[in-house]
Amino acid sequence: MADNVTHISREDLDDLREAFNKIDIDNSGYVSDFELQELFREASFSLPGYRVREIIETFIAGDTNKDEKISFEEFVSIYQELKSKEFSETFRKSIARRDGIRSFGGMSGNSSEGTQHSYSDEEKVAFVNWINKALAKDPDCQHLLPMDPDDDSLFKSVCDGILLCKMINQSQPDTIDERVINTKKLTTFKMTENLVLALNSASAIGCMVVSIDAHDLMAGKPHLVLGLLWQIIKVGLFADIEISKNEGLISLLTDGERLDHLLSLSPEEMLLRWVNYHLEKAGTKTISNFSEDIKDSRAYFHLLDQIALHGENDYGMSVKIDMSGLNEHDLDDRAELMLQQAARLDCRQFVSPHDVTSGNSKLNLAFVANLFNMHPALQRVHINGVEGAHIEGESKEEKTFRNWMNSLGVSPYVNHLYSDLCDGLVILQLFEKINVNVTWKKVNHPPYPVLGANMKKLENCNYAVELGRDVAHFSLVGIGGENLNEGSQIHTLALVWQLMRRYTVRVLSDLGDGEKVGDHVILNWVNTTLSQKNKDTQIGSFKDNCISTSLPVIDLIDAIAPGTVRWDMVKRGERGVLKDADKLNNAKYAISLARKIGARVYALPDDLVEVNPKMVLTLFANLMGHGLKKVNQ
Repeated sequence: MADNVTHISREDLDDLREAFNKIDIDNSGYVSDFELQELFREASFSLPGYRVREIIETFIAGDTNKDEKISFEEFVSIYQELKSKEFSETFRKSIARRDGIRSFGGMSGNSSEGTQHSYSDEEKVAFVNWINKALAKDPDCQHLLPMDPDDDSLFKSVCDGILLCKMINQSQPDTIDERVINTKKLTTFKMTENLVLALNSASAIGCMVVSIDAHDLMAGKPHLVLGLLWQIIKVGLFADIEISKNEGLISLLTDGERLDHLLSLSPEEMLLRWVNYHLEKAGTKTISNFSEDIKDSRAYFHLLDQIALHGENDYGMSVKIDMSGLNEHDLDDRAELMLQQAARLDCRQFVSPHDVTSGNSKLNLAFVANLFNMHPALQRVHINGVEGAHIEGESKEEKTFRNWMNSLGVSPYVNHLYSDLCDGLVILQLFEKINVNVTWKKVNHPPYPVLGANMKKLENCNYAVELGRDVAHFSLVGIGGENLNEGSQIHTLALVWQLMRRYTVRVLSDLGDGEKVGDHVILNWVNTTLSQKNKDTQIGSFKDNCISTSLPVIDLIDAIAPGTVRWDMVKRGERGVLKDADKLNNAKYAISLARKIGARVYALPDDLVEVNPKMVLTLFANLMGHGLKKVNQ
């Protein structure tokens, strides 16, 4: 440790402990090295990925106890030394606004330095404008809108939870049954219920919310509000950027490229490919990023021109883009002229001229995603017999698993369940989430060597199967590392399901003094709880057809949290027989109620209607965990 180490005040130490506890979700007293970047972010000390990897390498080399995990004391030591070195100037921002960054927070009574967080003023303005437009006609948001982008009304507007719930449904329609949202006589308790519903629903669509709670949102903490809103907005912007939703994307195939490679691209990569497709048609220079390469607005001018030209027949557009703005020498003025043309296509969202000329990659990505969603300007083409053939998207089960992984903060983000798991890294992180120790020294990390890259990935997959079989004691008969490495659907799903199941019931083992929780334990608890509360419903198994009505779930929620259910919303049918539409209505209501009372539920309404036993099990297990926690409090 350096001699000139900066002193950490008691207040700062308390903040670090709070940050550490939010990342240490299993209360083990340790965080893993791959969680270190998120821990720094939570401690208001964001570092680029390469810098975190350097820190991890240095830490592992000098790890005296060789446990390859980071304790709170070790984290404080790392933090203290970093703060004393080259990052000291940027760690504490001044209260004054500087280059679009605002800082907030109080000063410590024991130190000349205070605990402060920073946020981007540009992002706040962009999100406010987007939300104002998206929810302008929503009757439940009229007490909040329109918000003023030049003040802090955004941070106050989220405190009752209504706006967040509505934005989640904007991004992923029907995620929340809006009958469950509290909109009248909003007491603190009812607002907290809305925020819990929003957080659990955001988690269900793949947002990482492990570092945020309802109290943070009610307090309107700017960095947390903006971080959550960006995740929610991005889910919506990226939802249709896949070939199953827009088969015109097949046009983006390059010579000799296989379709499965195109299918494996992330939304960001697909957008970059889409922009360059149009730029090539315009006969102009392509781009490699949404920061440096777009600062002069040239790519945007040509993109807008191509959209207007090639989208006319498909989208009824008759806009002629004025390209004279390319002659403007001042880049800010040129960007303004470009955005005026974008406005003619109703696509002037997310960026200001300064956001373009400064190369704000996040907001420019959002700008381009919105352009694609509004005017893709792609024609269906005939390539290798693909024309006219419908390309299946991911199944509901695959999407559920993918959202669950992303909500836990795995890195890299999982866009495609099979191709993004083929190097084993995400699977190994999931093992850590179920308290299976991973020896990270044995794991190969990117960048992989040009020669032998697949062998390195295969070694990781073999290690993952070894952990699953020998440590977690999963049933992995016939599953080898090569199956994961090749992206075998049936084998990957078999392992991922067991990981999700173990994660779901882990809390039950913690509450039950560590004993293994089998399906029969959950089943018995459900029926006993229903009986004790004089409910008529019972289930014989997680395949019981009565689950298709969702009545056992709704009765169980009422048993756990009396007064939560509005019985006039529940359909019971004649002689217990429900129409399909009534079953779906009950299922939507049940899932949202479960999230509202605090259960982290990933099951979908269709899982109840169709009685998908796997997801039904996770739903009842989460309700059991929530119920037992309430009893133990």
